[in-house]
Amino acid sequence: MPTLISPTTSLYAAFQDCRDDWGPGLHEDGFGIGPGDDLDSPDGFADWVRRRVWLDHGAGDPCPGERHASCRWIVEDGQVLGGITLRHLPNDDLGQIGYGVRPSARRRGLASWALGEMLREARTVLGLNRVLIPCLEDNIASARTIESQGGVLQGILDTGHVRVRRYWIDLARCRSGCAARRAAGPAGGTAWIASYAARAASSAARWSRLQARAASTRVSRVRPSGVSSYSTRGGFSS
Repeated sequence: MPTLISPTTSLYAAFQDCRDDWGPGLHEDGFGIGPGDDLDSPDGFADWVRRRVWLDHGAGDPCPGERHASCRWIVEDGQVLGGITLRHLPNDDLGQIGYGVRPSARRRGLASWALGEMLREARTVLGLNRVLIPCLEDNIASARTIESQGGVLQGILDTGHVRVRRYWIDLARCRSGCAARRAAGPAGGTAWIASYAARAASSAARWSRLQARAASTRVSRVRPSGVSSYSTRGGFSS
């Protein structure tokens, strides 16, 4: 059974195996890896882990002014399967939650399960009523994951570089559904899987209609103040 844990140096070898699964490049969404981070040496890895858990806090503790987040790894049987980050301060560019699952562990419902867990933390620890979660327009798998947790599409943002779906999740409305999914676990059970498959098919049909509509109607460009490009990284880009 997978669990969410805080980053730890004790899983140095397992984390390297996870990176190898993804392959070269900075695309391990949800971990907060920056271009200058040294993850190869034990000392560099330890420093990076320290910065990932810096200023993380529990319910009732006020958020400091510095940029910080709750960073979690998806771990099962000593393997690091993915990462997910809940940013404590609003970020109109990146949203408040980013996540990623290593290629060999996908199509198991892990992303949806982990997202449900972090939505609970956003509500109970940070006291949030809703969260913004963006994903690239053509990332259908991520869009379906967000929708499975109650995400409502606000619109499509054209940054001039990429097109991004912007979803809002109302945490009060999704509370009962999230509780049921946590009880079922990542596998979801037969009934949940059948329900998810039906929603996925419905989502696919909606995406097809949206894409057809987008082909004939130009989406207005909206660029958040001070943002020159969109980062798809699950963690902080700097």
